[in-house]
Amino acid sequence: MILRPASLSDAEDLAQLGRSSFCAAFEHLYRPQDLATFLEQAYSLEAVTAEIADPAITHRLAQDHADGPLTGFVKVKQPSGYQEHSDAANPLGLGQLYCDPARIGEGIGAALMDWALAEARTHQCGAIQLSVWSENYGAQRFYERYGFTKIADIGFWVGEQRDDEFLYELRM
Repeated sequence: MILRPASLSDAEDLAQLGRSSFCAAFEHLYRPQDLATFLEQAYSLEAVTAEIADPAITHRLAQDHADGPLTGFVKVKQPSGYQEHSDAANPLGLGQLYCDPARIGEGIGAALMDWALAEARTHQCGAIQLSVWSENYGAQRFYERYGFTKIADIGFWVGEQRDDEFLYELRM
């Protein structure tokens, strides 16, 4: 498995993987208009291109080999967008950790999480913070295996629908 930084030339593939991963897990929860609004905000080519160009956001991409399709990605942001919920110094925000839906369970997510933990240590972050849907029990178990714990109840908007989310944090 190769883990590498994203470049602007990855924007289209990254947007597609983000859309397909999100829809595979959550599409059934939303009205079509709410889902379409969210996908345009989060995974349009323009939105992903802007994120890749943003110095506060880092994407790490997973592939089986250099010329193969993307198999997963993680997005981190510094500073975290959730820092007001914690007294941790310099928290890193983990925005997304997604794998190709057909490849879940192959260790891609673990490799990406290991990279994010190393990134937090490199930048001397006091914590990593992330949000997870309150009913995404598999993701919650995954994060808890790494030592993340719930620190707050928050909301996550998909169009006009508010989801109950848990804010998780791992102190470094």
